[in-house]
Amino acid sequence: MTSEQDRPAPSGARPETRRSLAVCALIGAAVMAAVDEIVFHQVLHWHHFYDRSTPGVALLSDGLLHTAELLGLVAGFFLLADLRRRRALSAAHARAGFFLGAGLFQLFDGVVDHKLLRLHQVRYGVDVTPYDWAWNLAALALLAVGAVLAVRARRRTRLPAAAR
Repeated sequence: MTSEQDRPAPSGARPETRRSLAVCALIGAAVMAAVDEIVFHQVLHWHHFYDRSTPGVALLSDGLLHTAELLGLVAGFFLLADLRRRRALSAAHARAGFFLGAGLFQLFDGVVDHKLLRLHQVRYGVDVTPYDWAWNLAALALLAVGAVLAVRARRRTRLPAAAR
């Protein structure tokens, strides 16, 4: 069963599969940044984006992360609206892109920000090992969902129209 966005427009326009995937990867990364910032920075107070300085710098770094996340969401939704307006959105590729973007953000944060650059840890005052495992396994789960959806979307676009 195909969705309306996966069918070519009457004018013969074809879905832009790579762009649909990339645009929604941007949205997925921005949503995951928002979840991180809202839940772990603001609600739980576990960390800030940059914890290796003063509290003022930590709050500034959170504000910059929030700004980047909002810019990503706004840009992503404008690009998504453009794809829909032109009837070039591939909904299957968009779903895959969302999960891939969310997983990539989570994995980048867990490996690069937490371990390589040591900008912050998931949580302070506790053994971070279970938190690191949970953080990175969640990222891998999101990436796995995205990869499965991307493979399915690619197979669907390769099938002849009569077989869909």
